[in-house]
Amino acid sequence: MKEITAIIRPEKLEALKDALMTINIDGMTLHQVLGCGNQHGWLAHHRGSKVMMNMLPKVEIRIVCKKEKVDEVVGLILKVAATGEAGDGKIFIKPIEDVIRIRTGERGPDAL
Repeated sequence: MKEITAIIRPEKLEALKDALMTINIDGMTLHQVLGCGNQHGWLAHHRGSKVMMNMLPKVEIRIVCKKEKVDEVVGLILKVAATGEAGDGKIFIKPIEDVIRIRTGERGPDAL
């Protein structure tokens, strides 16, 4: 099993959720986050001073899936979330040792 974490633009969230449902990914965790990278933010004025606002709103999506599904999920995220501009986000993939469904005690891929 693998955990896929994607940091995306907030305006891409609904389209991505809908697209993930079409490939039978219905389990995910979402967080509203702030971040910065190559996009660098924008210049704002606060009390007469110029201030660089480089922490931009993003959405973090976490999905745990079977490793055979990773390429399909990543490909879908790339297709749906990309605008071609700086600030589109990142995707991180890491191994998951085990998962346990609390309600039933099932373990491993069956618990997904």
